Parts: sequence; structure tokens; C-alpha cells
Amino acid sequence: MFSRFSGKAVVITGGATGIGLACARAFVEGGAGVLIIGNQAAPGRLALETLKDGPGQAAFFRGDVRKARQMTAAFAQAESLYAGIDILVNNAGLNMVGHVDELNEAQWDLALDTNLKGAFLASREAIPRMKRRGGGVIVNISSNAGLVARPQDPAYSASKAGLVMLTRSMALAHAAERIRVNAVCPGPVSRTTIFEEYVQRYSDPQAAVAGLMAAAPMAKALGRLIVPDEVAAAVVYLCSDEAQMVTGAILAVDGGKSAGGAG
Repeated sequence: MFSRFSGKAVVITGGATGIGLACARAFVEGGAGVLIIGNQAAPGRLALETLKDGPGQAAFFRGDVRKARQMTAAFAQAESLYAGIDILVNNAGLNMVGHVDELNEAQWDLALDTNLKGAFLASREAIPRMKRRGGGVIVNISSNAGLVARPQDPAYSASKAGLVMLTRSMALAHAAERIRVNAVCPGPVSRTTIFEEYVQRYSDPQAAVAGLMAAAPMAKALGRLIVPDEVAAAVVYLCSDEAQMVTGAILAVDGGKSAGGAG
């Protein structure tokens, strides 16, 4: 993959752990300059340590994707470091479990602001800079919860479904400017903070993991869940020259769960 993204400038929100870090690693290995945005300093430092030996470069900006001024500052730093923006991966997100009558307004706002408004604010910063570069790519990390209704997490599902439609709208709006916009919709991804927090809600986490595997036909067949590198591989493809004619696409990486029920 060396030099595949040489000279490219990449911003990844929520890039210090899990899927975001796997994406950062792939882009740095491909020769890109990467700015990771995260809201905690310690994971950011650890991420930079793991990325320091790649052929590309990595930097960290501590910021909250829900705050417009902080996003403006983050993208200004990325532009200063790398002379522009070519790729944005909107990965920052959180889970929110609870029926509508169990959630308070603050919980609803937290889910929607982090998962959907954050992508809007970052994209709003990226698009003018991509225009000046003659094009670019945005990949939104949605979820299969944005494709298939689930009863336990309406706020999360609504935010991820909104991200799917934001993806399609931006793809149509900016194709003439050679800006491609796509989404990846993972199922449950092991080795991530969201996954660990979710399964620890159960009295028997191992049984919860088994249930998640049973719900996705390919996960059941392989006897394992998705790992972050598999999601990152989909992101890399969507950002590559091989995907120049791919925009407005919604790619499920969920072991077949969103394909439909088993009957």
C-alpha cells in the first residue's frame, strides 16, 4: 500500500481508537498525512505512538465534533500541516441504548449531535477546502442500525439513518465538484469502545457476543465478529482511485445482517 495515498491529506474524526485508528493506520501506511481528531488527549498520544513508524505522517487535534469553532480550528491545523484536505472520514460516534420513553432530552441530543451533527460540521469545513484542491472524498461511518430498524436504540438508529441520507444528499450536491461521498455501515465491530461498552451491559457478556454472531449469517459461519481493519479496508477502497465512479454508495460491512431475515 506504500505511496497509494502519498501527498494526500486526511482528517479522521474519532481517529484515536477502534475503527478510526485502523483507518489512520491504513492511510499512514499508504503515505498520507493524517490529522486525527479526538476528545481525549491520552488516546491521542497512544495513537500517535502506534503511527510514528509509517511512511506517512500523523498529528492529533483534541476537539469535540459537536463544537463548530473547534472543528474550524481542527481543519485549519490540518490545512496548515498538509496544505489542504483531500479525504475526510467522519467516524466519531457513540452508542445510545434506551427506548424513546426511557431517554431524556440530553441523551437524545448527545446521540444526534455526536453522530450526525458532528459529520455535518466536519463536512462543512472539508468541502470548501476540497473544492480548492479540485475534488476530494468523504466517507461517513454509519451503521447497519441506519439500514435496519432496531427496538433498543432509537436515538442511535435515527442518527445513523440520518447519516445515510446526509451521505446521499452530499454526493448529489457535490459530484460536479469532483467530491465523492459514501458511507460504510458496519455491524457490531469487536475491539472497539462502543462494542465493549455494549456487551458489558449484559450479565453474561459472552452470551451477548454469541447472540450478535448468531444474528449475522457470515459472522455465524466464520465464528467471529467484524474487526476494525475490515471496516478500514472498505474505507480505503472508497477513498482510492479505483473508486472514482463510486459516490452515494452505502456499503454494509455487517456479515450480512442487513440483507434480511433468515425466514
